Amino acid sequence: MTTHQTDMSDIASAKVTGYGISYAITSILSALLVVLKESNESVLQLMVSLTGHHWVTHGVLDVLLFVVLGAVLSRQKITVSGNTLITSVVGSTIVSGLIIAGFFII
Repeated sequence: MTTHQTDMSDIASAKVTGYGISYAITSILSALLVVLKESNESVLQLMVSLTGHHWVTHGVLDVLLFVVLGAVLSRQKITVSGNTLITSVVGSTIVSGLIIAGFFII
């Protein structure tokens, strides 16, 4: 097998794929929510009014999005190699960190 061929054992399972993609999406959206709530006082106050603290609301939204999106995506017929999924997870984590750092630095 060459490096350009994919063995079936290299394909991530449906659940791993679904929740991996869900993590990548949730990570980016969470970073964007940080920027939104830090730059918009009305959004921040809405989040505070929902749970008592904006970070609690933020965490609840993140967990809900991750679980629901993961459940939906894991039922789809998405075929992704393990390496592609790892790249997506690592890449989204880096991009999310850069979004948040960039917002606070600039």
